[in-house]
Amino acid sequence: MTIKGSIGVFDSGYGGLTVLREFVKHLPQYDYLYLGDNARAPYGNRSFDTVHQYTLQCVRQLFDMGCPIVILACNTASAKALRTIQQKDLPLIDPAKRVLGVIRPTTEIVGKYSKTGHIGVFATAGTVASDSYVVEIKKFYPHMQVVQEACPMWVPLVENNEFDNPGADYYIKQHIQNLLHKDTQIDTIVLGCTHYPLLAPKIKSFLPEHITLLSQGELVSNSLKDYLHRHTEIKEKLTVNNTCRFYTTDDADTFNKNGSLFFGHEISATHLALQM
Repeated sequence: MTIKGSIGVFDSGYGGLTVLREFVKHLPQYDYLYLGDNARAPYGNRSFDTVHQYTLQCVRQLFDMGCPIVILACNTASAKALRTIQQKDLPLIDPAKRVLGVIRPTTEIVGKYSKTGHIGVFATAGTVASDSYVVEIKKFYPHMQVVQEACPMWVPLVENNEFDNPGADYYIKQHIQNLLHKDTQIDTIVLGCTHYPLLAPKIKSFLPEHITLLSQGELVSNSLKDYLHRHTEIKEKLTVNNTCRFYTTDDADTFNKNGSLFFGHEISATHLALQM
């Protein structure tokens, strides 16, 4: 008898809720279990080894809670930990389970939006340092030019609910100018952090009209839909009760308050002490 469970969605904090929001919108039939490691966030400035350690621990937790598949809805975790988990850890834990990220679904389609072949990426310092977007885009579109810009202030602006205030304008304009100064032919920009969709309206207001701005949520949800269509052995292990459960390693009340900004409506989370 097949044991069924929820789709696990992991992030270091709140950003992955923008991805989960799109999952629920486009794949509403499934059950979802979200885990935010807020107690140890942010991951962006941590080493590869530390991000791998933290991410693997949370993936194991979601597996233990019955999830047959886990989505790393976190660019830093996807950049610094996914490959090691897939290639080295998963075969030892349970080869039948799956761990997917958010970078590949974005990079495999980004080329379809660009006419000039020049792509820009806004991301955290950790994701930029990993060069994951550059490497992955080049795999699918070797001829394309990829330029990155680290935006260290953008996540704090979002998490402190300052993203829609005039004070955010300086930091948004600064990084747009920096990126476009590096390559004047950019016509497509990827928001390479799941926090950044909350900044998208303001970013668009400062971008030239011919530039396309891509958020990951819808792209990743479409990719997950296609993945489950192609991998029926995983799809058959998923429960379909249209539910969402939320867990955080930090204070649940704080998570509920801040998380609602990312998810789009009120949520109710439970504190979870990770099993060491």
